[in-house]
Amino acid sequence: MTQPIIWIHGDCLSPRNPALEEYPEAPAIWVWDDALIEEWQLSLKRLTFIYECLLELPVVIRRGNVAKEVLAFAKEHNANKVVTADSPSPRFDAICDEIERSVELEVFEVEPFFDYDGYIDLKRFSRYWKVAQKYVFD
Repeated sequence: MTQPIIWIHGDCLSPRNPALEEYPEAPAIWVWDDALIEEWQLSLKRLTFIYECLLELPVVIRRGNVAKEVLAFAKEHNANKVVTADSPSPRFDAICDEIERSVELEVFEVEPFFDYDGYIDLKRFSRYWKVAQKYVFD
């Protein structure tokens, strides 16, 4: 029998995360990615927003190397599978590759908020929303 854990990441901080919906009893983890926070220079305001989102989810919060922390969490829960929601981030692919070397990985597709295949600067919500609102409200 497969015993999964759920990896929650910044591209699907929703209670309607498909991994949470598919495995509602599975333990879930979020890892603050120090390297990403520094690389993207995330503001305290953004970090606070993320933290407030996490408070609404059934998730254990850790800090460090994402793949290592997710795998340690899986081991602590005797899990042989990690489930998560998809992400367009190249960093996500690298983390998934590292996780898959040790355990099975299942990635759920996320229904897009709107259809768009151009570039959007995702470092600021206002830049995202400036593009998104044209598609959401038309």
